[in-house]
Amino acid sequence: MRSAVAFVAQLDLFIVKDHPDARTRIGLRPSTIMEPNMKQKLQVNHIAHSTTRSFDQVVKAFETVVGTLEDIGWASIPRAAKDAADFEARVNAKIGPSGFTRFLTVDHGGWLSFFGKPGKARQYVIGNPLIAITMLRHDIGAGLNVPVRVYIYRDEANGTTRFEYDQPSTLMSGLANKDATAAAEKLDGKLAALAEQVTGSKA
Repeated sequence: MRSAVAFVAQLDLFIVKDHPDARTRIGLRPSTIMEPNMKQKLQVNHIAHSTTRSFDQVVKAFETVVGTLEDIGWASIPRAAKDAADFEARVNAKIGPSGFTRFLTVDHGGWLSFFGKPGKARQYVIGNPLIAITMLRHDIGAGLNVPVRVYIYRDEANGTTRFEYDQPSTLMSGLANKDATAAAEKLDGKLAALAEQVTGSKA
């Protein structure tokens, strides 16, 4: 388990009329006050899949089933869309068989050798806006953790390739919103299926 720091939601406070620090959150009671400048410790499930498949095999399998927006850039989708239906069509055109698309690829292996630490490692930011909305409609704070990050790297010491990520529903547990959590748990399942598909192993 890993810990993460986020804000604290005090659900049992009452709104003070015109209080400058009072702000309501989608999906929480209108009487909720979000305390500013606070910290909350969350218990976050860190998921790791280990496989004897090569790094290149796992990356190829991953990039085959995950679409990409890197060629056109995410901003081009909402900028070009005329309405919600058009937006959905444009998004779906970029979604891979896994139900996800790539927003960003960070190839750590491409620069580590400059510092005497050669390795094979890639971080991906992936998601699906049509999945994200199932959480954001309940609590806009869910946007901190969608899209999600996954990390594929070669563990040379053990001769394995690892696929790792932090489980979305646990990252969002501080929202204290059962509807957002339920939607995030469905995202958990999709990520687990993707990881199992490309590594051939269960966490």
